[in-house]
Amino acid sequence: MEKAEQIREKLREVIDPEIGMNLVEMNLIEDITVDGDRAKIIFRPTSPFCPIAFHLARQVKEAAESVVKEAEVHVRGHLMEEQINKTINVPREGRK
Repeated sequence: MEKAEQIREKLREVIDPEIGMNLVEMNLIEDITVDGDRAKIIFRPTSPFCPIAFHLARQVKEAAESVVKEAEVHVRGHLMEEQINKTINVPREGRK
């Protein structure tokens, strides 16, 4: 199984607690690209005002990084997408 598909399978474990479905079933994962041991995932929350978008994006990143060394998650269609993307995508070396 290729890494993009492995990531998609891991993302089935990320559940939207307000709806009770996983992000893959809800079609909120728009794209997964893998280059070596790095991945880029496009995630679109259910609403531009989704109060848990940051939390879900963090879970997406953690799920992807269980398959590849480094994952970049890009939130699209959220009021705070720029801030979420900057915070979520701190390189491993800069994380505490």
